[in-house]
Amino acid sequence: MEVEARLILALKNPEAVAAIVSALRHVHGDDIARLMLIEGMSLANLLDAMFSAPLTHREAVRAITDGLDDFVITPDLGLMWHLKYIYGDEPGSLHVVDMEIATPDGTLASRDVWLRLSS
Repeated sequence: MEVEARLILALKNPEAVAAIVSALRHVHGDDIARLMLIEGMSLANLLDAMFSAPLTHREAVRAITDGLDDFVITPDLGLMWHLKYIYGDEPGSLHVVDMEIATPDGTLASRDVWLRLSS
């Protein structure tokens, strides 16, 4: 008899994390999605997956923004940081195409920020 161990997490934003997990599974499949959540992924990889999933950009951005509290972020950002949105090229565009994280020490591009689901 096989016993399956399940880790139960107390999530701050379970709906946002569920949307992220669903998008990762849709784009990468179950095994790769699980690996990305446990081992980590760059914010850029998460953005690519979320924008490739069957979500509107607004839903994808909201899930990422709301779900960040449930992820361990590397490098350690300290207490003061701000998520900055990068918008499309059209003047007045509200179409988010990337994100950066501004800290007192500088701004980190999405490819420089590593996320893994906290355990």
